Amino acid sequence: MTHPTERLDDDVHQRVRLGVLALLSGVARADFVHIKTTLATTDGNLGRHLQVLEDAGLISIARVLEGRRPRMWVKITRKGRVALRAEVDALKEIVAMVDEPLNDTRFRPGSIIVNPSSA
Repeated sequence: MTHPTERLDDDVHQRVRLGVLALLSGVARADFVHIKTTLATTDGNLGRHLQVLEDAGLISIARVLEGRRPRMWVKITRKGRVALRAEVDALKEIVAMVDEPLNDTRFRPGSIIVNPSSA
C-alpha cells in the first residue's frame, strides 16, 4: 500500500489552486474578481494558477464581454471534481495518521512502532 502523500496531485496540492477548486465545487461558476477576493491573491498570481488548472483540464475558463467590460468566468470540470475528491481523501488519510499514529501500521508492514513519549 502506498503512503497517501503519493496520491497528492501537484496540480491541485497548492494553496491557491486547492482554494480555487474548493470554491468552485460549491457553485455553478465564479468570476475572476470573486475568486481573487475570496482567496486574497493578486491578479497575476491567480491568473497563473488558473492557467495551470486549465492546462490540466481541471477547470474551464470563459472570457466574455459584458457591455464594454471583459469578464472571466471559471467553472470546475468533471475531471477537476474527481481530482479534488482524490486530494481530499488523501488529506483525510494523512490527518488520520497524525491523529492516531500509534494505531496506524498500514504503511509500515512488519515495522516496530516506538511510542514517541518513550523515545
